[in-house]
Amino acid sequence: MSLTGLLVFLAIGATAGWLGGLIMKGSGFGLLGNIIVGIIGAVIGGFLFAALGIGISGLVGSIVTATAGAVVLLFIASLIRRA
Repeated sequence: MSLTGLLVFLAIGATAGWLGGLIMKGSGFGLLGNIIVGIIGAVIGGFLFAALGIGISGLVGSIVTATAGAVVLLFIASLIRRA
């Protein structure tokens, strides 16, 4: 992976984590937290979208997929935290 690809990957993760945090709790988690939530969200979102037969490509599609996964991740985390 090139340096540019890595930076884009981290930027998508940070953006998705920040958006997921805004949707689920009203704020982000800081830069590192947003990147972690976004990257894990991208994996979850990619799995869920593939299972549903949804294919989105491009930069915006990557952000949408990662954000959807981040929201699912944060929702599950909130359920675990309540238990």
